[in-house]
Amino acid sequence: MEPLVDHHSRGILRGEVGPAGFERWLAAAVGGAVEGGGAHPLTGTFFDTRLGLAVRRWCPPLLGLEPHCAPARYLARRRELGAYAAGRALLRGSGTGTFLVADGPRDSADPDAPGLAALADLADGAVHRIVDLERLADGVAAGSGTVASFVSGTAEALHTAARTAVAFVSGGGFLEAAPPELREVLRAAERRLRDRDRHRGPADRRTEPALVRHLLWSALTTGRPVQLHCADPGPLAGFLAATAGLGVPVVLLPSVPHHRAAARMAAAFPHVYADVGPDPAETLGEAPFGKLMFSTRARGLPELYVVGARLFTRALERLLSSWTEDGDCTREDARRIAALVGGGNARRVYRPAAAPDPAGAAGAG
Repeated sequence: MEPLVDHHSRGILRGEVGPAGFERWLAAAVGGAVEGGGAHPLTGTFFDTRLGLAVRRWCPPLLGLEPHCAPARYLARRRELGAYAAGRALLRGSGTGTFLVADGPRDSADPDAPGLAALADLADGAVHRIVDLERLADGVAAGSGTVASFVSGTAEALHTAARTAVAFVSGGGFLEAAPPELREVLRAAERRLRDRDRHRGPADRRTEPALVRHLLWSALTTGRPVQLHCADPGPLAGFLAATAGLGVPVVLLPSVPHHRAAARMAAAFPHVYADVGPDPAETLGEAPFGKLMFSTRARGLPELYVVGARLFTRALERLLSSWTEDGDCTREDARRIAALVGGGNARRVYRPAAAPDPAGAAGAG
């Protein structure tokens, strides 16, 4: 299979990660929180999860160890090599050639938080930025003195970001079939600035539905693809129908177990695409092969990029091999489908080859 295009992730940590920190990031990857996460003395280690077993299977050989070595031995080898050398070996052995990386969380002021720049330093491939709309608004709000300057500043920031980013991403929680009226936007902006002055950090601020809708519809005017996190894509039908005539790709990033529903949405609307999800057998049966794209959604640990890529590749190869053996497709068809979902669709939708130099984009992250 050709080098993969990972169309959505959140970057890696720059510094060293101790055993407790490694456990916390494993916990976060299986649905827990980084803060306060980690193994429980009664329930055991997160190496004893499906994800943990995959880390032990695929990552030790990239660091010169045998598969399924003891977690303590793996972590010791990781420390011995150092974060830079270990991360470099893992990312370069992941099979991914292009990484599309979203801005970090809005409430992260930690310089060592996962991000694009650290990944760009280590990856043997192109790394491009996806701009988080809510985080962009936080940045503009921090320097705005009036509602008017905030509203005009977000518009300017959006179009500036579109020159270097390959896409925008939004939580997608407030999607209606029409953009908000100006008076709604102004009232929401006023509340947003008031919250800025009242609370210490972005995590404490409420999300303004009208403002999120305004940012999203404004982002669509740039022509860049927009990714939408959606627990369940069903409620997005009105919004997707309303944006069909704009010619701007909308990419759905659903939560488990909604990947099949997202694939159906991609089949229903010409401008909509979807994440292929952890089980290609589910989604490839619901949408044209040209509408689905691979991602790891990795965050924090370079190991998660390795595991995400390997599990996807194996699952897709098993599926296409069964189709070929059953006579449902030819080997040529199987290779073409794998190339589309693994990277071809993402290259066509996001056009990363036309984006600015990845090193420059990393500096903006």
